[in-house]
Amino acid sequence: MAYSTLRTHDANASRGTDGLGDLPEWDLTDLYTSQEAPELARDLDWLEEACSSFAADYEGKLDALDAAAMLDCVLRHERIDMVSGRVMSFAGLRYYQNTMDSDRAKFMSDMQDRLTRYSTPLVFFSLELNRLPDDRLETLYAANDDLARYKPVFDRVRAMKPYQLSDEMEKFLHDMGVVGDAWERLFDETIAGLTFDVDGEDLSIEETLNLLTEQDRSQREAAARALGETFSKNIKTFARVHNTQAKEKEVMDRWRGMPTPQTGRHLSNHVEPEVVEALRNAVVAAYPRLSHRYYALKAKWLGLDTMEVWDRNAPLPMETQRKINWPEAEKIVMDAYGSFDQRMAELAEPFFSKGWIDAGVKPGKAPGAFAHPTVTDAHPYVLLNYLGKPRDVMTLAHELGHGVHQRLAAGQGEMLSSTPLTLAETASVFGEMLTFRKMLEGAKDKNERKVMLAGKVEDMINTVVRQIAFYDFECKLHDARRSGELTPDDINALWMSVQAESLGPVFDFMPGYETFWAYIPHFVHTPFYVYAYAFGDGLVNALYAAYQEQPEGFQDKYFEMLKAGGSKHHKELLAPFGLDASDPAFWDKGLSMIEGFIDELEAME
Repeated sequence: MAYSTLRTHDANASRGTDGLGDLPEWDLTDLYTSQEAPELARDLDWLEEACSSFAADYEGKLDALDAAAMLDCVLRHERIDMVSGRVMSFAGLRYYQNTMDSDRAKFMSDMQDRLTRYSTPLVFFSLELNRLPDDRLETLYAANDDLARYKPVFDRVRAMKPYQLSDEMEKFLHDMGVVGDAWERLFDETIAGLTFDVDGEDLSIEETLNLLTEQDRSQREAAARALGETFSKNIKTFARVHNTQAKEKEVMDRWRGMPTPQTGRHLSNHVEPEVVEALRNAVVAAYPRLSHRYYALKAKWLGLDTMEVWDRNAPLPMETQRKINWPEAEKIVMDAYGSFDQRMAELAEPFFSKGWIDAGVKPGKAPGAFAHPTVTDAHPYVLLNYLGKPRDVMTLAHELGHGVHQRLAAGQGEMLSSTPLTLAETASVFGEMLTFRKMLEGAKDKNERKVMLAGKVEDMINTVVRQIAFYDFECKLHDARRSGELTPDDINALWMSVQAESLGPVFDFMPGYETFWAYIPHFVHTPFYVYAYAFGDGLVNALYAAYQEQPEGFQDKYFEMLKAGGSKHHKELLAPFGLDASDPAFWDKGLSMIEGFIDELEAME
């Protein structure tokens, strides 16, 4: 399933939904009216026949197709992708509304099984495509401009050519995909079913994480200790999931001959390993200038010699504990989007008015936030767990950015609309930046400005420093798993090795914090996803600097970039702005924006 934008905050807000207004829920009828809908039965029947006839018409014959016939083949494949994507979007979104509902879980599993079975005959397509000579494809592109549009799709498929196995083995691995999905579901259902005893009250993971931003330090400590206690009790299950997933990946990578565990992610992101390495090295080198420096400053504000993990996202002493209700959150984000460009606000408006957002915290609902693009002949859906703090407003701005991006890219069609993860964070982080700047303009006094700047710095540290630390943890975990089974203590030690390095010497770490790797969904659902957040933040910082330096005509170039979806490489997309992510100095430009905010905070002392 394409939950490519799944996002988990450390703490979005505070407990309780009183006073937030009417929080919207999804209306999924734009996909199907119910799991018994006749349209769903019709689409499933169509898919079974369409996959079978596609294989009958094209298997073993790709090398003989002329340009027009190849285009027909691609369009038929794209239509199959769209219908199957609609089915799985509906099943998955229903499931994520309540992962504890056995009926929803069964329905999603049944749909996965059926679509995997139906689509097995299609495996030949990418295999045969990769056997075509380069000059043959170039001739086909030259003969038909409509076919040439799909070259970026073919290029991404052909990037896997060196790692392709036999046709029979590829079909076997395709069928076995549902087994890996089952481990992901075990993780999701375990997380959603956990309760955390905080001062005698059983809370969900989202409510407990949100307590980490409470003003009362004793409440933050109680929440952190409850998290550590519950994770520790369940750590064997989480270790089993990670061991199994990492071993499955190791076997797959070994058979395919992939040089590193990260290779597959870099290929799917259409990004060069050296670009990711330059990003990672720039961020790690900046730890002392960013996180170490900021948290030392924060400890001083809090009156502490050393900070504990429950102080990391604590509000500042002068920060007021005001809940932002849903109508106000909508106005803040829509005003920020509209101030940048009215077209952006118009693209965001239907999310609020047409049931495209599910905002409330509910039992069994997936934690965190995401924007799911569904399919290009429908529209995206946004999931939030909205509880009313400024960070929640930023999350809304972030996910709406994804939604706007997905709507704009839909014009590329099903195969070309999907954006590599490295670029998928561009519009979301840019939306956050617009909203932050708008809120900062309205700061009433020095204290309010200080609180806003500090909050933005913390969000950027969470997006850049913390995610690169996550990436290093994953690299260490997958490397260690190649040597054998990892005990929970082994994984805990790997986690702590990156936490101390990234957060800095001002931190102490309570017993139990070593287990906090357990709840991060990206490690299970999308290994090595996390560097995309840092990539997106650095890219957006550089983009925003370009906007400030030369605002004339920026909006049009920005919209063209979003409309491109996955049809262009990051080099081509950034060229109109005079930016190049393959230049190591590019990342330092992005990091310098965070440093500038910290400079301003220090100057306020």
